[in-house]
Amino acid sequence: MKTRTILIALSVLGLVAGCGEQRDSADVPEAQPAGATSANIGDHVVHFSAQATDQLPPEVARAYNIVRSKNRAMLNVSILRAADNTPVAAAVTVKTVNLTGQLKNITMREINEQEAIYYIGETPVANRETLIFDISVIPEGADTASDVRFKRQFFTD
Repeated sequence: MKTRTILIALSVLGLVAGCGEQRDSADVPEAQPAGATSANIGDHVVHFSAQATDQLPPEVARAYNIVRSKNRAMLNVSILRAADNTPVAAAVTVKTVNLTGQLKNITMREINEQEAIYYIGETPVANRETLIFDISVIPEGADTASDVRFKRQFFTD
């Protein structure tokens, strides 16, 4: 009886799976492991993230003059002193390219909120476009730049 129940359950599962819409496996993006979101650069830690701007709550986008769209990416960078996690002002520049080598212009601007300092910038993105972000940071009081690189893929459809 137990074997029969298992066979029936497997048959029903196979039928249900077969009833779904046929999709080409190339249409379904493969899950990627999450990448790093911070990097140690000596006495400081650089935190970074990139996301589509449509993921921002409308009130946040309005407050910081950010255009909400699934076709726009926002880069967010912050620098903390490693010893005490205190926010640090910095000179932040970014060079961004996609996988075909096209330069994507991102002008960073500082948002200083007493307890936090952020540097944000935006750029247009296409569906499945992967951007490589090369971030150069000179924390206040430092003499040399430190570089951080990461990449993210965006899905707009």
